[in-house]
Amino acid sequence: MPIGRAERARENRARLIAAARRAFATKGYAAASMDEMTADAGLTRGALYHGFGGKAGLFAAVVEQIDGEMAQRAHRAALAQDSAWEGLLAEAAAYIEMALEPEVRRIVLLDGPAILGDPSLWPSQNACLSQTRETVAELIARGIMKPVDAEAAARLLGGAAMTAALWLASSEAPHKHLSRAIDTYRELASGFLKDARS
Repeated sequence: MPIGRAERARENRARLIAAARRAFATKGYAAASMDEMTADAGLTRGALYHGFGGKAGLFAAVVEQIDGEMAQRAHRAALAQDSAWEGLLAEAAAYIEMALEPEVRRIVLLDGPAILGDPSLWPSQNACLSQTRETVAELIARGIMKPVDAEAAARLLGGAAMTAALWLASSEAPHKHLSRAIDTYRELASGFLKDARS
């Protein structure tokens, strides 16, 4: 049965994103060539412009894909914990630790803000924020966290995790700073606890 137009468009989109992901990870945004990416995908520049509007649009799609995967992995780390509070901390720790991965480091944390602007405004980050806000609201309702504004607390906690990841990504010795970043994040977050605990 012949492939439909919509299915072909989805396949072409997936092929371009996969090729771009490889190129952006190995060469960075500036050095990645549209001609090389389209050749790798077995497509033309026209397909790239039609599907993404250009190189920046393709890059945004790659960032969204990777960021979405990061959010899922961090959420799985949270679900593996025995409590919502430890889950909140584990989610942030997992996100921070992903800054050590070359693909995440280069595409999401180094080139991402430079090309796409403030990460807190990325659609994929809004999904993370929504999940964190729900967890924070639950912890406040259960009396585990202080009765602070859930939106503000979620944004501050998420922003701290992102800043820690950006710090590691820009460091020449990220492994050296990982435990410091995670331990300090836990201390910072503990300020929201209703009862002081380590």
